Amino acid sequence: MRQADEDLDYITPLFPFTQGERENLKLWLGELAQWGFPPLHEWWTPPSERLKGKDLRKAALKPIRDAWTEAGIEGPEWTARLPSPDRIPPVFEEIKDDRNILGSCPVASVKTRCCNLMTLDAVFRCGFDCSYCSIQSFYSQGRISFHGNLREKLRAVEKTLDRERLYHIGTGQSSDSLMWGNYQTGSDQGLLEELIDFAERNPRVILELKSKSDNLTWIERNRSAIPFNVVFTWSLNPPAVISHEERGTASLEHRLGAARKAADMGLPVGFHFHPMVHYRGGREDYAALFARVQALFSPDETVLVSLGTLTFIKPVLKKIRSRSFSSQILRMPLEETAGKFSYPRQVKEDLFRFAYHSFEAWHDRDVFFYLCMEDPELWEPVFGKSYASNEDFEKDMLESYYKKLRKISS
Repeated sequence: MRQADEDLDYITPLFPFTQGERENLKLWLGELAQWGFPPLHEWWTPPSERLKGKDLRKAALKPIRDAWTEAGIEGPEWTARLPSPDRIPPVFEEIKDDRNILGSCPVASVKTRCCNLMTLDAVFRCGFDCSYCSIQSFYSQGRISFHGNLREKLRAVEKTLDRERLYHIGTGQSSDSLMWGNYQTGSDQGLLEELIDFAERNPRVILELKSKSDNLTWIERNRSAIPFNVVFTWSLNPPAVISHEERGTASLEHRLGAARKAADMGLPVGFHFHPMVHYRGGREDYAALFARVQALFSPDETVLVSLGTLTFIKPVLKKIRSRSFSSQILRMPLEETAGKFSYPRQVKEDLFRFAYHSFEAWHDRDVFFYLCMEDPELWEPVFGKSYASNEDFEKDMLESYYKKLRKISS
């Protein structure tokens, strides 16, 4: 980020910092710049010249480290959003290869309570630019890859499926499920046509199309082709989070409008409050969001509600910190848990308990509530129940989803 570079150029010639101190400075100044802090020369005061050596360097660094620490504890404070100068216009490409497009969730971990979701990489990389998204660390930025032989790949997937067991497969982990609509590749059918046909041929597969888009054009025109085992889900956040950290996505009202259209067509829907963000005024914003969802939707048409929060692996942290954009998303107290970095446990518990209890009217209404990729020990204080293993969690989820989908379609 240009401001961070200028801040480094301003301070580093003044003191004989060690390499480790320079690395810390780079991190602190980079994040402070992303968070909207003014240039260093406007608020930092050089220490007394009477200090020498290590004491002088420590005194120079302390106000910068303190500002960074305190800002993280305070959490995001969004003002006018600045442009993202490093945003690369997407380049579309068609690929044909023999790679397997069915796999495990890319952020799955045996150290967290995981639903064992399987992912179908129908498209590589998303066209949206959410500041926190892990996709940006997995795929080349700006290049959107579609399969020219998607039909053949889906047929290959089918050969690996056990016809007697249930599967939960999502397409929203390598790209947004709906933003591309029925994008046409080398096949005589488009993206959604191929996916819907796959679901039709495999009724024991629960196919989840997860989105931050409002693109239901093809779905509306082809409602009669949608089988019972496709569930349409939306990731939701308050407007403040969407407008500042989920760049390019549909607004909250447009997402809710799309979900309402889907439900009005008799299609099953679900909602992911993930990632929930802890910020000043956030509780009131989330309370309004939860009330809005319950006012617009019935538990009888809703299959699932998931809760989760910001969780990062080191490559994603590195990617976010290297970008030249305005973002408050890392303005948080990061703690390492199970090899990843997230909020302290008490912050998470408070977020999730508040969310779940806000949906009290939906409890015991066959809506499956769950925590996505969180510490197993959070389940009991949030839901009053827990699972002994990921396999038990997966089994309960699959049975709940399948029963609800059958009920909605009947």
